[in-house]
Amino acid sequence: MHAVRKRLSRTLFTLASSSSSARTTTHKPAIRVTGSSNVSVPRGTFAFPWYAVQQRGASDKVHGTDVRSGSVIKRKGRIFQVIEAKHTQHGRGGATIQVELRDVDTGNKITERFRTDEPIERVFVEQKTYTYLYQEDESVTIMEPKTFEQIDVHKELFGNGVSYLQDNMTVSLQMYDGKPMSASVPQRVTCTVAEAQSSLKGLHATPRYKRVVLDNGLTVQAPSFIETGDRIIVNTTDDSYITRA
Repeated sequence: MHAVRKRLSRTLFTLASSSSSARTTTHKPAIRVTGSSNVSVPRGTFAFPWYAVQQRGASDKVHGTDVRSGSVIKRKGRIFQVIEAKHTQHGRGGATIQVELRDVDTGNKITERFRTDEPIERVFVEQKTYTYLYQEDESVTIMEPKTFEQIDVHKELFGNGVSYLQDNMTVSLQMYDGKPMSASVPQRVTCTVAEAQSSLKGLHATPRYKRVVLDNGLTVQAPSFIETGDRIIVNTTDDSYITRA
């Protein structure tokens, strides 16, 4: 009985070794990125969307309504960054979206109009996290937190969000084919109220909201009880008051 068990163990070991050897010598099959053409990725790679950015032209289809500022699209064989997108309703004529585009390769800007149901080819971008250090003239210096490598980007990439930059703030940089496309600040940022009108006495005379000036120079609508020196949390997407910090 002991001899039978010994032979059985040796057989199982041989089978396991053969299986392991086969796994190590067989090439892993490739998987295809959804929505991309002619792009294959080694199995085990996190394919969407981080790998797609390494393949120039990896993209998917969206409608005009999904086009937003900062996104990257492919149009007539060229790559464009959407600088600004405005949705317009034309009564019975339907809705359209007017977009200001910047050519990634030449830097030239053009304006085009899409139908909201028009298929648009959106290009995948890579998003990386950096730490804001300082800005000088038209340049913003940010640092890669792991390697401490510093890079300079044009402050135009931040759009209106450049006003919210604060020391050591974590910011995001969207890149395509190794080129910075746009940058963004956190959606919620704490600011100090630099100026605020004093609340008027009397419940009926006190407005529900009032304008306050933040320490970054921006003006937002805040509740009437907010005073100079208060710290408030602001939504950087639309410059709106969220709550007191």
